[in-house]
Amino acid sequence: MAIEGPLKELGIHDVFQLLDLSRKTGVLRVTSQLRRNQGTIRFAAGAVVSAEVRSNPHRLGELLVRGGKIAESDLELAKERQGRGDKRLLGEILVAMNAISQRELERQVRSQVEEVIFEVMGWREGYFSFTEGPLDAAGGAASVRIPTEALLMEGARRIDEWSRIERQIPHLGVMPALSPTAIGHRGELDLLPAEWELLAMIDGERTIREIAGDLGRSEFDVAKTVFGLHSADVVSLRDPQRGMAERADDADVEGSLARVDTLVRQGELESARVEIEGLLAAHARDPAVHLASARMHLAARRASQAEAAARRALELDPMLASAHRILGDAMVLQGHFADAAEWWDRWVAVQRHEGATASDRGRVAAAADAARILDEHLRGGDGR
Repeated sequence: MAIEGPLKELGIHDVFQLLDLSRKTGVLRVTSQLRRNQGTIRFAAGAVVSAEVRSNPHRLGELLVRGGKIAESDLELAKERQGRGDKRLLGEILVAMNAISQRELERQVRSQVEEVIFEVMGWREGYFSFTEGPLDAAGGAASVRIPTEALLMEGARRIDEWSRIERQIPHLGVMPALSPTAIGHRGELDLLPAEWELLAMIDGERTIREIAGDLGRSEFDVAKTVFGLHSADVVSLRDPQRGMAERADDADVEGSLARVDTLVRQGELESARVEIEGLLAAHARDPAVHLASARMHLAARRASQAEAAARRALELDPMLASAHRILGDAMVLQGHFADAAEWWDRWVAVQRHEGATASDRGRVAAAADAARILDEHLRGGDGR
């Protein structure tokens, strides 16, 4: 039985949950025309057993060699044994050769599968198709079985963590370099082994994505480590796209923002999101773009994403009054009524001098008062 449809009607998270709950065995293919990419994920009784994506076609053996986990001669010998008729998976042969431990192999395979899953989970447009049926042995170079529920939980955690990381690392094309402070440091740097390993790869020319590929580590883990090193002033960051954004024609940005506003008002939220993603990639330091992103997320009732985008807009431009009102709306959706009242109060105070009508200010002030009353009522209810 085939299950298929556009992602805008059934999100990828819902597809995963459906396959998990119904304990399906078969192959899920997810295609994104926007990204010109395709992911292939195999399920066995609802659990994920392998995954690959067209944009990152590296085989397990190649990743193990690039990550320094096995020698290239071991990989060639294992492939030679398969060529002579050995029916075992490549990973099983490498373990039997003592080229890698079973535990390390499983860790590497799981990491490879998870990276594909988390990338596909970020797709909001495209088409999915699941074909039910038994799996063949060509599904992977080693056996793994990952509960779908665990992947969904980890995916949600990563989304939350990315909202913090992307303030400094808006995309994986950012290039880290040793900071002048670190170069002139006379004492010892207290770093973990994984941080030293990554630091040795930083040359100011390779992107985070390229470093992750060379190390054989996940892009998320490398970005998180770079974020930590940047926060400690050990590395600096260069965004090649920032120069492009600064040279871009302001009229083009304004036209794109106008299109986003129109799409949001028309309820075309998926199209608005695609437009916003393009703007954020090219204009990551434009507060107006983050403000438009906040409005789009708010219209889609994604309160936490709207809050993160509005806060980023305020970081870039503390005088951006509209962000205060959006933050108040986002706080209400999350049930934080006292915080909502505070943000709305700030908007009213600023707008007394910036042209909002008395009627509009009055409505927002009344909403702030109502939010405070509701918060006091709920707190009183908790105390009884």
